Amino acid sequence: MRDFTPDIRDLERRLGEAEAYLAIDDNRERFAILEHEVSEPGLWDDPDRAKKLNAEYANIKEDLTVFDGLADQIADVEVLHELARDEDDESQETEIEASIAAISATFDQLELRSLFTGEHDDSDCIVQINAKDGGVDAQDFSEMLLRMYERWCERRGFTITLNGVSEGAEAGIMSAEVTISGRYAYGLMSAERGTHRLVRISPFDNQGRRQTSFAAVQVWPLLDDVDVEIDESDIEMQVFRASGAGGQHINKTSSAVRLIHKPSGLVASSQEERSQLQNRERAMGRLSAMIAAKAEEDRAAELDAIGGKQAQVGWGSQIRSYVMQPYQMVKDLRTEIETANVNAVLDGDIDFLIEGYLQFKRALGDNDG
Repeated sequence: MRDFTPDIRDLERRLGEAEAYLAIDDNRERFAILEHEVSEPGLWDDPDRAKKLNAEYANIKEDLTVFDGLADQIADVEVLHELARDEDDESQETEIEASIAAISATFDQLELRSLFTGEHDDSDCIVQINAKDGGVDAQDFSEMLLRMYERWCERRGFTITLNGVSEGAEAGIMSAEVTISGRYAYGLMSAERGTHRLVRISPFDNQGRRQTSFAAVQVWPLLDDVDVEIDESDIEMQVFRASGAGGQHINKTSSAVRLIHKPSGLVASSQEERSQLQNRERAMGRLSAMIAAKAEEDRAAELDAIGGKQAQVGWGSQIRSYVMQPYQMVKDLRTEIETANVNAVLDGDIDFLIEGYLQFKRALGDNDG
């Protein structure tokens, strides 16, 4: 009878780590409070608060259920293993091995949570895509990236809302802004922040020459209860017709709003609402969140500079290359992770690139000290 003791001890070690990164003790206390709050009769008198409490309740409940389930499964397999060893019953080896493999696979998925150490990693996020060098090809590439994130959200069960889009003159888009809602949306999408490069034979070049084009992706956490004072004289408001990518107009009036914060250059948009006033309020809420997030980033960068830390790969840096001709390859320039399946990546299969970067980022952090 094979001795599975080392494997079971390893599962117990991983359970202890999960107890820490899932903050199980704190969340058990918080869950008891939330159970009371979500059952209050007047909960939905304040819909925003109710929605927030219910989301937190569901997330903590999910974590506790998964953790307790893993603890029970490890206990069960340990009992089965002890009985089988006492009886020297080799017929149980297959079941024990399968159980250990299944528990280990669950930990593999769960341990992605340990990579989320930022204060806002579990927040929804605002994503902006902007065409850079490359003319029409860059605008077409920007629309390809927008579709890639839409398909990725579909795969993960996230909600993606188009806040505003500026269409290209010939094809594609000059820029787009979306809100992505889902657990750890910001933590995951922060891996996409930076400049993306596309190399291909240009479909817009009559001579069929190879073209290199660039698009920039910026990501902001969508913060709640932001207390930021914005001087109205610092805001430039632009109005435009609400539209979808590809030129499909949502309405015929210029009710969509784009706000530009002149001191920082930050831009926020909204086209979801029917009235210009409502869209301005939504855009202002997003702009406030972005200004607050930028202030936090600036403070963190200043502290890192004082402490002698080098800045990590960031907004102005090239992070990923998508080559379609003369060969097929997507390569993350930070982690060296690559694949020849460009079409799958552009169809939203980017989890391996995102998770690879988050692992890389944590390793950088571990080596700082």
